[in-house]
Amino acid sequence: MNAGTKKFDLWSVIKLLFVGIFGLFLVYPLFNIFKEAVISPDGHFTLEQFVKFFSDPYYSMTIWNSLKVTVAVTLGCLLIGVPFSYFYSFYRLKGTKFLFISSLLCCMSAPFIGAYSWIMLLGRSGVVTKFLKAAFGIKLGSSIYGFSGIVLVQVLKFYPLVLIYMNGAFRNIDNSLIEAAENMGCTGLKRFFKIVIKLTMPTLLAAALLVFMRAFADFGTPLLIGEGYRTFTVEIYNQYMGENGTDHSFAAAISILAVAVTAIILLIQKYATNHYKFSMSALHPVEKKKATGIRGILMHVYCYGVVAFAILPQLYIIYLSFRNCKGSIFKEGYSLNNYISGLDKYLFRSIGNTLVFGVISLIIIIVFSILIAYIVVRRANVISNAIDVVATIPYVIPGAVVGIAMIISFNKKPLNIVGTMWIMILALVIRRIPYTIRSATATLMSIPMSIEEASVSLGTSKMKTLMKVTVPMMASGITSGAILSWVAIITELSSGIILYNNKNITLTVATYVQIVRGNYGVACAFATVLTVFTVISMIIYLLVSKSEDNVKL
Repeated sequence: MNAGTKKFDLWSVIKLLFVGIFGLFLVYPLFNIFKEAVISPDGHFTLEQFVKFFSDPYYSMTIWNSLKVTVAVTLGCLLIGVPFSYFYSFYRLKGTKFLFISSLLCCMSAPFIGAYSWIMLLGRSGVVTKFLKAAFGIKLGSSIYGFSGIVLVQVLKFYPLVLIYMNGAFRNIDNSLIEAAENMGCTGLKRFFKIVIKLTMPTLLAAALLVFMRAFADFGTPLLIGEGYRTFTVEIYNQYMGENGTDHSFAAAISILAVAVTAIILLIQKYATNHYKFSMSALHPVEKKKATGIRGILMHVYCYGVVAFAILPQLYIIYLSFRNCKGSIFKEGYSLNNYISGLDKYLFRSIGNTLVFGVISLIIIIVFSILIAYIVVRRANVISNAIDVVATIPYVIPGAVVGIAMIISFNKKPLNIVGTMWIMILALVIRRIPYTIRSATATLMSIPMSIEEASVSLGTSKMKTLMKVTVPMMASGITSGAILSWVAIITELSSGIILYNNKNITLTVATYVQIVRGNYGVACAFATVLTVFTVISMIIYLLVSKSEDNVKL
């Protein structure tokens, strides 16, 4: 071999391959949305769509509505989730596993199902509304709809995200710091805010960001329960697929604004996190105290009350799925008629599509995540970091934006996949790959490089070392991220509602379609099947992770 001949580097090829993949399937679609927003039909650059948005309060108010809802939901989740996690982490509560699993189940189901459930409970014709009126003459009015309804549903849906994050943060506090604070007279609430919260501030900000992004991108909840309270994501959908006329350029402009808002929030969060950047080693982990006396009773009442209130809608939906129903009217008696009727409304097809699309998407996500994690951690350079950043972009992009971007970009040759299963799979992979990438990367960073070097020194090739040594050691992180990606895949609505047709309809979309069409009994049956899917996924996740303490997001 000549001295000047370079040795073939497979990882350089893999890096270039990912540059091409993300360039074609993520950067190019986002560029096309921007192009759709700023290029007029006659080919001239224009900001007309943005001027239209900001000059008309009918449209511009949607951004403030979304921000108000999202901020309220984020604060609500912190107010509920932080005390819950504190009690859970610092005290020996009875039934801790039940509390955790029940909370996780609330988090893993599709948000719009919670909205539908609360309408059935507290809506104008809800069972609780009717009972209170008949028994006590109390009229609830329309308080479940609009701003308050959206906030209620999303807070009960997303507070477990704060619980999961803060559990890990509280476990990492060194107990000697708590004892030192007590010795200096800092106890009770003062110690909680001055010591505990400040020590966990980076995690608190990360949890707040995740809740904010989830709430901001949620499409089904405000569409179902918002009524006249219009939000960003709903307006994007209405402008692109509304029944009263569409304006694709305007929808693209709103999509660009949505991405800009989420990007700004992400930068603010990173800036705030940098002010609390420190390292801490829990040499003396916090020991849980026994929850006794009136304080212990109040802790149990609080934690079990939150869980009961949050999981009630899902249990009620399961109950309604077995009630006799005709259209939107539930009747006396119980049967399997809703499930039987569902067979004529794409139940089997939607289940099959959900499984096929989900499995294919998950396989792609796992393979990509392993390779991306490896090049980011072990082959770090400018290109690797760029791939990592670009792959994380979907984390801050609403699903409706992804759906519109896919339609604009892939509706003509040579890559005409709109209306096929592949457009659904592509959107699922792009939307949900960040979960597994982050988990796989975090796990690989904790594996010493010396282990791989030892394998190579014994004559094993680098690729074989990756597959036989590194990947098995990454298994827990990969599996944790993959299960979370899977649950997010099977409950995906915001991009699916834009991309689906009757051939590639999924279970989540089918549930939503039945709700919109007024087939409430069938919708409950579909939602129950979806809940079973999430429960099975959660059980697998907990078995693999061995303990709720290993949950990673």
